[in-house]
Amino acid sequence: MTASGPFVIVGGGLAGAKAAETLRTEGFDGPVVLVAGEEELPYERPPLSKGYLLGTAERDSARVHAADWYADSGVELRTGVRATHLDPATHRLTLEDGEELPYAKLLLATGSSARRLPVPGGDLDGVRYLRTVADSDRLLADLSGGGRRLVIVGAGWIGLEVAAAARHYGNHVTIVEPQPTPLHGALGPEMGAVFAGLHRSHGVDLFTDTVVRELRGADGRVQSVATDQHAGLPADVVVVGVGATPNVDLAASAGLEVDNGVVTDHALRTSAPDVFAAGDVASSFHPLYGRYVRVEHWANALNGGPAAARSMLGQEVTYDRVPFFLTDQYDLGMEYSGLGGPRDTVVTRGNPEDGEFIAFWLSDGRVTAGMNVNVWDVTEPIQQLIRMRRHVPPASLADPDTPLDRLTA
Repeated sequence: MTASGPFVIVGGGLAGAKAAETLRTEGFDGPVVLVAGEEELPYERPPLSKGYLLGTAERDSARVHAADWYADSGVELRTGVRATHLDPATHRLTLEDGEELPYAKLLLATGSSARRLPVPGGDLDGVRYLRTVADSDRLLADLSGGGRRLVIVGAGWIGLEVAAAARHYGNHVTIVEPQPTPLHGALGPEMGAVFAGLHRSHGVDLFTDTVVRELRGADGRVQSVATDQHAGLPADVVVVGVGATPNVDLAASAGLEVDNGVVTDHALRTSAPDVFAAGDVASSFHPLYGRYVRVEHWANALNGGPAAARSMLGQEVTYDRVPFFLTDQYDLGMEYSGLGGPRDTVVTRGNPEDGEFIAFWLSDGRVTAGMNVNVWDVTEPIQQLIRMRRHVPPASLADPDTPLDRLTA
């Protein structure tokens, strides 16, 4: 399969690199150009707050492909160059050096950026974000010696994983979170309380219902964090984890439909002909939920990139994966499938206090999400329960003697 122009991929993360790989494995033999804004080879992000930050994995472990894969596969990799303008009418992409790339098909895999903390002192030295491998390098240098006072703003996934890594090295950790529990928006109060107990049991000072007002320092370096309840929490390092925003500027300036991400249909096609989107930046129509969904997690990039590549090749594609996420914190390993809501009922199989359990979220008697904690090989039946969209007795979900496979039959 060839095309009149190159297939261009904008974004050097997991979605973009896996899309390039899929184009080749599906038989496309035309030119492929991968434009990556960072100087790094395309990499995936979970190791940045997990294995690499913990010191249990090498830096290169985050790479999607080995360095020679791109040339060997006929993929022209442009690192350290950003795309500045997209013209769907002429099928041209302009790079920051002024070069114009024509394209036959184009994939936007531009990802997302860490949301900044809009308070006085936010630009002090020692204030860290974790989004890139360079961010992880700096944070590893901050934490690996131990003995530092770390204040984390935000008890989301990034904040909690950084907290676990920091305690691993022997640092003092304080978390400040405006919601009543960690992960309150993602998991709700019951399961958020599980993660609160986990971190407190590992020596973390966790302050919920608390809002940061100011970061204070001297000689340009952060020294403390003022909140609505604290005059100043001592801090050698402050890590901000308050969410991410999709990188939609390129798409928006090109006139593509944008609404909490680049809007796509079920086949990851945007509102512009021959332009597709995948990964963090894509807000895609999800047939399972009957609405547009944007998912920032690793599995969405892993699966969305290949799906977009197949769609670019003209194959029939319906991207309807159940959202999936995993985390490791201390001795807790967790996998989460689905999209639970704040009004959903939570049913547990097993006792959360024992450290091994499954939680189910139900709406109108239907399973919307499932989370297995230190219980393995159950993701497939949990996702099947979500896909069935039929009533499941809560007592059966809670009963450890009822195999999950039986509930999906």
